[in-house]
Amino acid sequence: MLTSKQRAYLRGLANTIDTILYVGKGGMTEQIIKQAEDALTARELIKGKCLENSPITPREAADLICDAVSCDGVQVIGSKFVLYRPNPDEPVIKLPKAKK
Repeated sequence: MLTSKQRAYLRGLANTIDTILYVGKGGMTEQIIKQAEDALTARELIKGKCLENSPITPREAADLICDAVSCDGVQVIGSKFVLYRPNPDEPVIKLPKAKK
């Protein structure tokens, strides 16, 4: 679970990355889940978008992907969403420490 400070940090990083995951008129498919899984392993932070003809909302898409690949949803704004999952072997993104 991410803290608000960690979410803010990840939102700042997400500003500069390109959208790589698109949910279209086919809705959520196994192919999109697989693509998200591979991208999160490689990049840790990805940005996705629900196209206008998508049968699901960006919030629903982010929640479905998070459940399927066990990642954290960072934010949903408009038609875009940002997801984060640290690479267990070689983490690239260093999050601010959570206060205990």
